[in-house]
Amino acid sequence: MSKSKASKKSLPVALGGLAIVAGASYFGFDLGGNGDASSTDETCAISSLPSEAEETADDILAGGPYDYPDKDNSHFGNYEGVLPQQAQDYYREYTVETPGSNHRGSRRIVTGGGTEADPDVWYYTDDHYQTFCSIPDAED
Repeated sequence: MSKSKASKKSLPVALGGLAIVAGASYFGFDLGGNGDASSTDETCAISSLPSEAEETADDILAGGPYDYPDKDNSHFGNYEGVLPQQAQDYYREYTVETPGSNHRGSRRIVTGGGTEADPDVWYYTDDHYQTFCSIPDAED
C-alpha cells in the first residue's frame, strides 16, 4: 500500500479517536482517573463557610422549616457523580441563601444517610454541584 493510501486511512481513525476523547471530556468522563470523588477529599469547617450555611445547617438539625420548602430536603441525585456513589435515595439537598440573589443561587448543603435531622455526612458546594467539601463539624 502506498504512503498516501495509508495516510488517508489513518486520518479518519485519528480523527475518530480525537472525537471520542473530546466527547468523553465534554460529558465529564475522567479517562485517566481512578474513580474516586476527589473533590470531596477537601474538608471545610462550618465556621469557614458563609454564615448562611450555618443557618441552613441549624434548619436541617431542627428538621425545618426551610426557606424553599418545595426544593429543600428533596432528593439529590448526584448525577454529576462528584460525591461518592450511594443508593439513589441517600442524598438530600438544601439551599444556602445568597444575599442579593433573587433566586436560589448556586450554594447548597447536601446531606447523606441517617435521618433528616441527623444525617451521616454533610457536604457544601458554592458552585452548583461542581465541587464539594465535607463539613465534619456541621452538628457541633
